Amino acid sequence: MKRKFLIIALSISLTSCFEDADDNAIDPINIKDFVWKGLNAIYLYKDQIPNLADNRFASEQEYTSFLNGYTSPETLFESLMYQRQTVDRFSLIHNNYIALEQQLTGTTVTDGLRYYAFAPPNNPSNRVLVIRQVLKGSNADNLGLQRGQFITQIDGTTITASNVNALLEGNSHTLHFADYNDSGTPQFDDDTFIPNGITVTVNKAAFTQNPVQQTEIFDVDGEKVGYMLYNAFNPDFEVHLNNAFAQFQSNNIQHLVIDLRYNGGGSINTARLLGSMVTGQFNGQVFSKLVYNSDLQELNTDYVFLDNFGGNTINSLNLNKVYVLTTSGSASASELIINSLSAYIDVVQVGDVTTGKTQASILIYDSPDFSANNRNPSHTYVMLPLIANSVNVNGQPVPSTGLVPDISITESVVNLGHFGNPDEPLLAAALADIRGEGRLSASGTTSIFQVKTETNVDRFEKVMYLDKHNFQ
Repeated sequence: MKRKFLIIALSISLTSCFEDADDNAIDPINIKDFVWKGLNAIYLYKDQIPNLADNRFASEQEYTSFLNGYTSPETLFESLMYQRQTVDRFSLIHNNYIALEQQLTGTTVTDGLRYYAFAPPNNPSNRVLVIRQVLKGSNADNLGLQRGQFITQIDGTTITASNVNALLEGNSHTLHFADYNDSGTPQFDDDTFIPNGITVTVNKAAFTQNPVQQTEIFDVDGEKVGYMLYNAFNPDFEVHLNNAFAQFQSNNIQHLVIDLRYNGGGSINTARLLGSMVTGQFNGQVFSKLVYNSDLQELNTDYVFLDNFGGNTINSLNLNKVYVLTTSGSASASELIINSLSAYIDVVQVGDVTTGKTQASILIYDSPDFSANNRNPSHTYVMLPLIANSVNVNGQPVPSTGLVPDISITESVVNLGHFGNPDEPLLAAALADIRGEGRLSASGTTSIFQVKTETNVDRFEKVMYLDKHNFQ
């Protein structure tokens, strides 16, 4: 029943999403066959799923009957996931590999805005949006929109818990802004968001973000501190990442703050390169390890610190300490950086508890060896299942409960501050520790407004994947 899986031969072009135009013409049994065989070949938790056992079916008839028992490829896929709510929260199936590939490589149809949504005081059914990030070079950035702006209506409709994502789905919408009024009291239950009459129409377009969003260099008590806002571990921008470290290197920075608060992960190889840029003194030693299921132990891989990539010398800082800013959205390769570097140097985590994702994924296509070559032309389904655990040199994974910060600060949506500003709460806490002023707590920013959610634009961001660099 099992096709041979040639993982070593995989060459993967990663990452986005849209409807399969031929859905109505596809025989779903073929896609279900792909789902079962792909997961049987490579799924990390295969040993825990009896229906994925190699000897599960005594005949082709029994196998076909099993597949026909599921109404769609998606329902079959979900039935084969291991402890979906607690262990495998991340494997996914998608009906268009082109869209998912684009998403993973940072190309999306977007206006460039990322939001938090939260309930205003005394109105739990309504929602206020606050811009948490404006992607550099996007349409929203060109319009001058900024982190920390509040929105109470979209296209003239008041935002509620039930309509917030639907209102954001369109390719163009008008945002109605509001001012925050704390009523001059320390209490939060009398705070209001007052429409200020400002409206801005934003349009979505295909956009590829440079994950190196911002770099700064500060003078702190006579010592130089580098700061980098880094959004994703994207292999297409590794030279840009290295160039940022060239700037830090040429300025002889003594301290480094890496802002991964909205970084949901990406390429393991790119994470290895970032770790090599922060350090440099561990060249050739193990940075991290990948551990596969019992059938694929021969694929277990060590990722070592490097001093070069693609003909480029790595601009290493040889640091023995680094600060990393996190939120609950920091996941996968972001957690890998903290977990792997902490085995060698002092990593001071500032912010919130991270997602808790230690597993790696790979794109699985409906082809003879599950690679992107010779894909079945009758459909565009693709899977991105968990295939291996990532651990540090000491064999320690990222706990599923997330990495707990050394300096705990949860972002307050009414006091986000601006990236790279020394007064921004998370960065200010890191700089205070560098100055030796002690570790600040979150007491100054605690409020009911910390109860918030990300909007659904972030659905596919928490991914750590193997890319083509790993198979060359």
